[in-house]
Amino acid sequence: MTHSARGQLREEVPEVSQTAPGILADFLRRHPTPATRVTFVSDDTDATTTITVPPEALKMSIEILDHLKDGVAVSIVPMNVELTTQQAAELLGVSRPYLIDKVLEPSGPLPFRTVGRHRRIRFSDLDSYRKADALLRKRAADQVTTIGLEAGMDD
Repeated sequence: MTHSARGQLREEVPEVSQTAPGILADFLRRHPTPATRVTFVSDDTDATTTITVPPEALKMSIEILDHLKDGVAVSIVPMNVELTTQQAAELLGVSRPYLIDKVLEPSGPLPFRTVGRHRRIRFSDLDSYRKADALLRKRAADQVTTIGLEAGMDD
């Protein structure tokens, strides 16, 4: 333990290699089991702690590590959290006015609730909408590709 300039305790954290997230993700991928036991070893003592990691947490850990390896910021959001229209628009990659006019009910498929004069969108609803929208876009792109191939535009 070290003391900071303000006198508060601060843990010394060893430098983490830039490649550590990728190495760990690859290791976890190579050892797929329904539940993986992980042993934590303390640098200061011989004490170890072994825990069993549920498959869902293991899968999520691998995804997070892959993003960190690629330099992508990661946020973990509970499915029941409510978002503002600005946050929802940013997650969808659209403007806030577009979200309000085209995506939110009654004109669009995404439900929301009103708190005072403000709209709130559940993350779980937004995530479902985003997945359904991605599937529709993929189907449309596949149709355009099929039409192009049938018309002989494969060059």
